[in-house]
Amino acid sequence: MNVYQRLKDLGIELPQASKAMGLYAPVKISGNMAYLSGQGPMKDGKFLCTGKVGGDVTVEQAREGARQTAINILAALHDYLGDLNKVKSVVKLLGFVASVDGFNEQPAVINGASEVFIDVFGEDGRHARSAVGVSELPGGMSVEIESIFEIIV
Repeated sequence: MNVYQRLKDLGIELPQASKAMGLYAPVKISGNMAYLSGQGPMKDGKFLCTGKVGGDVTVEQAREGARQTAINILAALHDYLGDLNKVKSVVKLLGFVASVDGFNEQPAVINGASEVFIDVFGEDGRHARSAVGVSELPGGMSVEIESIFEIIV
């Protein structure tokens, strides 16, 4: 399966990869593992969703933000590797959801990202995952996701 053909079939265009906003590497390779720093729901130069889920942001809006975040993760990985066909599998996601007190549907939000990886990579996109509620995220974004990929070296 060619990942780029699959992206095209799904109507997904990879954006320009975001640059690091601090003293960290967006992607770090160790052996055959690619560790990606947290990405957010950036689209066209601004966050797709900001605020707290369960308050001023709906689950559906945040889920769409998680979907965009997954696309941004793929863009960062493409920028670093030069070829997404080098991805062997999606290993793990750690999703953070800025939430109001009492909100407990973080897994439903992060499903937006999980679906992208499964749609793009098939069963190799199925991954281990955590979805955590937090009080604040950088820039006021509603969703941030870290990821780990197994790659072909």
